[in-house]
Amino acid sequence: MQLIGRVRRVHEPIRLVVSPLRRTDPRTRLLLSVSASLAVMLPLERTLIFMGLYTLLLAWARLLPSAGRQIWRLRWVLIVLFAFDAIFVDLTLAVTVTLRIVLLASVFALFVGTTTPEELRLALERLGVPYRYAFSLSLAFLSFDLLRDEWRAIQEAQMARGAWAPRVRLRDLALSDLLALTVPAIVLTTRRAWALTEAAAARGFDAPHRRAYRELKMGRVDGLVIAITAIVVGLLLFL
Repeated sequence: MQLIGRVRRVHEPIRLVVSPLRRTDPRTRLLLSVSASLAVMLPLERTLIFMGLYTLLLAWARLLPSAGRQIWRLRWVLIVLFAFDAIFVDLTLAVTVTLRIVLLASVFALFVGTTTPEELRLALERLGVPYRYAFSLSLAFLSFDLLRDEWRAIQEAQMARGAWAPRVRLRDLALSDLLALTVPAIVLTTRRAWALTEAAAARGFDAPHRRAYRELKMGRVDGLVIAITAIVVGLLLFL
């Protein structure tokens, strides 16, 4: 019964973070995320300044825990890349690459934690993206959570059958363990995404004359966020 209860979580809806950014238009969140991603082009000194400002934004938006969890998932990637660049290339490059990955992970946490796939599709439609492409991108966005949930469900099912045991240390983790969990999860997620695409096409969701089910409207908070974003990006890029 305990296993069944865990597997049922796969079908739960995406949980969003309770954040002030939820009051903004999804187009504003998309603009904010894309603008923050541009900081990867900055030199190290300006990247440090931007990271400080971006941390303040995450704190205001109540997204620091989500960003911290996302960065923690990439800890081994960060450690390996930092060590490789520091030893074989340069310490400055190692710090720069690490900060850029941390920034992108934080941007991902911000957008995923505040935006649903439906809101992403609406935002892309209002920005002039054809519906079929906007719908495909929203499905891809949804697949992140599907892949994670499928991976957990397969892991719990294999553990219940005694076919897989968790490894405490990283060096004990074999490639076969990762393949046994990841390959079925990718296959199942791909099948589900394809089934959703076919079902949507059969119902005319990709029709060019289709209208959105609700309108988007920007408010004062959107204007404030866009203005601050434009000022910060302009100062860091052109000064």
